Amino acid sequence: MGSELLSLLLFIASVALYTWKAGKNKLWFTAILLLLGVYLVLNASLLASNYFTGEGINDAVIYTITSSLSGAGVSKYLLPAAGLGVGLIALFGLLAWLLRLRKRHSGNKLYSLLAVLLALASIKTTPAYQQVASLIKSQVARGDSDFYSHYKVPGTQLHGNKPNLIYIYAESLERTYFNEQAFPKLAPELSEIKNNALDFSNTAQLPGTEYTIAGMVASQCGIPLFAPFDGNASSSLSTFYPQNICLGDILKAAGYQNYFYQGANLSFAGKDLFLSSHGFDHLYGFNELKSIVKDPSYRNDWGWYDDTVLDVVFNKYVELSQKQQPFSLFALTVDTHHPDGFISRSCQRKSYLWQGKNNKSFAAVACSQEHIARLITRIQATPWFKNTLIVVSSDHLAMNNTAYQALNQHDRSDLFFMIRGDEATSKAIPVKRSTLDNGATVLDAMGGDNFIGLGRSSLSSSSLSATYLNIKEKIEEWKPDVIKLWNFPKAISDYKIDTAKNTFSFAGVDFKLPLLLSVKPGKIEPKFDVYMAPPLKQQLSNFAPDEKFVWIDRCFKMGDVWDEKLELNTQLCVADGTLNSAPVITPVKSGSFSGRVTFKQVGEGSDDRYQRTLTRLRTADDDLKYTSDTLLFALPGLPKQVQKITGLSFIEPWGGRWSDANLLPVVTVHYLQALPAAFDLILTARAFGPNSQRPVSIRIGDITQTVTLGTSNSTVKLHFTNPQQARTIEIVPPAPEETAEGAVDGFAARKLGIGLVSLQIVPTP
Repeated sequence: MGSELLSLLLFIASVALYTWKAGKNKLWFTAILLLLGVYLVLNASLLASNYFTGEGINDAVIYTITSSLSGAGVSKYLLPAAGLGVGLIALFGLLAWLLRLRKRHSGNKLYSLLAVLLALASIKTTPAYQQVASLIKSQVARGDSDFYSHYKVPGTQLHGNKPNLIYIYAESLERTYFNEQAFPKLAPELSEIKNNALDFSNTAQLPGTEYTIAGMVASQCGIPLFAPFDGNASSSLSTFYPQNICLGDILKAAGYQNYFYQGANLSFAGKDLFLSSHGFDHLYGFNELKSIVKDPSYRNDWGWYDDTVLDVVFNKYVELSQKQQPFSLFALTVDTHHPDGFISRSCQRKSYLWQGKNNKSFAAVACSQEHIARLITRIQATPWFKNTLIVVSSDHLAMNNTAYQALNQHDRSDLFFMIRGDEATSKAIPVKRSTLDNGATVLDAMGGDNFIGLGRSSLSSSSLSATYLNIKEKIEEWKPDVIKLWNFPKAISDYKIDTAKNTFSFAGVDFKLPLLLSVKPGKIEPKFDVYMAPPLKQQLSNFAPDEKFVWIDRCFKMGDVWDEKLELNTQLCVADGTLNSAPVITPVKSGSFSGRVTFKQVGEGSDDRYQRTLTRLRTADDDLKYTSDTLLFALPGLPKQVQKITGLSFIEPWGGRWSDANLLPVVTVHYLQALPAAFDLILTARAFGPNSQRPVSIRIGDITQTVTLGTSNSTVKLHFTNPQQARTIEIVPPAPEETAEGAVDGFAARKLGIGLVSLQIVPTP
C-alpha cells in the first residue's frame, strides 16, 4: 500500500510540476506524456490482471494470454475489458490536456527535467513495474543453482494391488471455503466426506502453480509451470515438458488406462497437449461429450455443467470397473470459476447469504460441492470401491471472485484429501506442504515412489516447503532450470513441414502452424497466432530492424508485405531474413517438405525498406485489398472492387466463411460500382445441416434465382442481367441453424446457413 501511494504522489507531482512550471516544448512534452502514459498502462494492466487473478501480474497472466484461449468462457469479462479500455483512453486524453494547461512559451528546462525524473520515479515505484521486473528477472536469471540436487525422477513401477484412481480437480475450491466458523453450512456434504478422509490441511500454493493448467502440472509432475521464453504458448508445441516423468506416465507404464473429463474445451491453455504428452490416451471435453450429454442446450459459458460431467464420470467408473483392469479417472469441475460461478439446475441449494445478500460465488461453491460429494458417495456404494483411491483437490486458490474479499480475511490454503477404499482412515495431517507434493503423495499411496520432481509424499517424506522457509524465493530461483526442462532448441538450420499435420519441425521439436521465430545468438523465441494474441505480422512489426526471423504462414500474408505475386496464394510459405532487407520467401509443397534456413539475404539493410515493411505489417487484415475478379472468402481483406460484406462469420479451416443469421439473416456483398449490365455469377459454396439441397436465393436488384448446395463444396453458374444497375448481391440461406459448431466458447452460438468459398463476376455480351 505504501508503494502504491508513493507512486501515485510522484505521478501527481510530475503532472503538477510540468503543468505549472515547465515551458512549452514539443520534445519535453512528448517525453513526459510517454512516461506518464507508461505509468497509466502499467497500472491498467495491474488492475486488469488483478481482476482475473487477485494477485496482480503473475505467471498465470503471462501464460494464459500467450497460450490457447480456445474454449475460454470469456464473455463475462468483455464489458469490464471494454470499460477499462475506454477509461484508459479517457485518462490519456485528460493527461495530455493537463500537461498543456497554462503552458508558457518560455520556461526553465530544469523544471521539465525534474518532472521527467518524477515520472520515472513514479513508474519504478508502482507495484505493476515491480511485478513485471520480477517476472523478467526470474525468466532470465542465471548462475549456480541447486535445482538438480532436489529434482528427483521417479520410477515407473507400482507394488501392491494397483488400486483404481479417481482424481477430482475442483475448480478454485480451496480449503478456506470449508472453514465452518467463517462460512457456516457452505459445504456440508463434502465437509463430512473430508472429515472422514486423509485430510492434508496445510497445502500451500507456490509460484507457477496458481492457475488451472499450472495446478495440474504441479500436482502430476511435481514442478511449477514456467513456460519458456516469455510465456510460450504451449498449446502450439508438439509436446509438454518432454523430459519429465509425471503421474500419468507412471500409471500408463504400470498398465493403467488414463481418462480425463471436463466440461470446457480441452484445448484451452494446452490441457489436451499436457495430458496427451504424459500418459493420457482418453480425453473428453466439451466437443467430445456432445454426443453423450442428454441435453445439448444445457451448458454455461465454459461448457457442460458439473452435474452433467460428473454423471458421465460415474458411468465410466462403473464401465471400467467391470472390466477388472487398472484405470485412472481424472475430472475437472468448472462451475466455481470466477468471477461468480455457475449454478446447475440439479442443486438443492442455489443461493448462499453472505452479509445479508446472496453471493453468487459462495452459491456456486455450495452447489458444485454437492455434485462432487454425490459422485464420491455413489462410488463408495459400489462393490468396486474397496479397490479405489479417491482424491479431491483444488486446482488452485480462488481468484478474484465475488467471495474474494471474504476469503482474504483468513489464512488460505488449497484443498487436498484422499479416501482409500481398502482402509477406513480418518485423519487430519497438518504437515507443511504444497501442491507440488500432491502427485508424489498419490503415487506413494498407490505403491510407487514417494517423490516426483520437486514433490515429496506427505505420507512418508518431508516437503521442500518444510525444508525451506523461503520456498517461494527458491521456486523463483529455480525458474530458469525449470524452463530448460522444455528442451527448447537454440539454433535453426534444417527444418521439415508436414502440411497434412500442419506442423513445422526443427532440432527435434514440432510446432503447430502458423509460427514466427525470433532468432538471436544462442536463443530462439517462438511467437504464436493464438486466440486473443496479436496477429503474427503485428508481432513481427515489433522486431528490431536487424533481428533475424523465420515466419511460416499462408503465402498471401507475406505477399501483401513483400511480393504481390503471392497475394492470392493460400498455400504455406516460409520467409527468413530481417525487416530492413528483402527476406527469402520459399513456397511449401503439399505433403512432407524439407528446407533449410540460411539467412542469405541478411546484410546491410535500408531504413526506407524497414519503414515500408512496418507500414504493411501494421495494416489490419480487414483493410487489405487485393487485385482479383474473384472474391476469395478464405483470404482476409477484399478485392479492390468490393466495398464490404455483411452477414458472414470468421474464416474457417476448410477455406471459406459461414453465413451467420445471428449477425444478419442475409449475406450481402456491396460493390463500389454498379455490376455489369449482363454477367455470369460463379459461386463455390456448401450448405450447413438442414440447408443442404434446399433452395438458396440469390438476389440482384429485382431479379432472384435459386440454387441448391450439398454439405461439401460445389460450384454453380448463374446468368444475370442488371437493368437497375444494382451494386449489391444478396444471398439468402433457406434454414439457418443455431449451433455451437466451431464457435469460440464464451461467446454466443452461431446460426449457420451456407459456407462461401469464392464468388466471381464474369461480364457477358
